[in-house]
Amino acid sequence: MATYGYIRVSSDKQTVENQRVEILRYCESNGLHIDDWIEETISGTKSYDKRALGSLLKHIRKEDLIICTELSRLGRNVFMIMEILSTCMKRGCYVWTIKDNYHLGDDLQSKVLAFAFGLAAEIERNLISMRTREALARLKAEGKHLGRPFGTGGEERHRLFKYKQRIWQMRDAGDTFETIAKRFHVTRTCVWRYYKKYIEDA
Repeated sequence: MATYGYIRVSSDKQTVENQRVEILRYCESNGLHIDDWIEETISGTKSYDKRALGSLLKHIRKEDLIICTELSRLGRNVFMIMEILSTCMKRGCYVWTIKDNYHLGDDLQSKVLAFAFGLAAEIERNLISMRTREALARLKAEGKHLGRPFGTGGEERHRLFKYKQRIWQMRDAGDTFETIAKRFHVTRTCVWRYYKKYIEDA
């Protein structure tokens, strides 16, 4: 059984040392030893399979242990965290967090927590969908529609047109223009201009 210390910071202006000290102190108190460290400076919104964490999950073995300071180090939204924990449970490895005090593995507590995370994710998806439908219904009742006047054909030629509803949903959920830009592989300015012209001011 191998024990991994996982550390993530969002920018190079932050330091990994605080997390390292916290993990080492925890291990000392619980008779554990870190066999390897995984450290990365990257946003938690970045897909985990494109991070060092994803590489670890591909090679981790049954009964291996990942220790991090808190669940938010794994990802910045409940969908991603749930997917990571599900992968760990399928592989039979464990995830322990210090601040949250979660010990996730192949036991009843972990399965209950996994169900709770999954339920929370489903509720969040439904709430986003509901807010979107309500906003669209309100615009329709006000005699407005999304995009340019029908027949102009301008918006339909825009590269983001097919992602319009998804962009609406992401902004409604609080995602930044930068996050949306990374999701659709365009610049932040491109997303900002499209949103201002075809969605926000519609």
